[in-house]
Amino acid sequence: MDHSTAYRLIVEYLSQRFGVPLDKIKPESKMFDDLGLDSIDALDMLALLDKQYRVKVNEEQARRIRTVEDAVQYVLANLPANASPP
Repeated sequence: MDHSTAYRLIVEYLSQRFGVPLDKIKPESKMFDDLGLDSIDALDMLALLDKQYRVKVNEEQARRIRTVEDAVQYVLANLPANASPP
């Protein structure tokens, strides 16, 4: 999976699952402050990524996710090598 695919995946998830308007979602958008998510929402997102794409969940790394770009980088770093894009 490349960066643009991972970004699209995160944007679609935030928009569909949490109703975040697409125009608010930018790489620098802060998950909690700008998009209105809370820690439970972030865990939900990671659980879905694990279930659908086998993204390994590392709690210590996950706690460092603050922006949309952080989430994209997390996905890219923890995606299994043999995973296929959606």
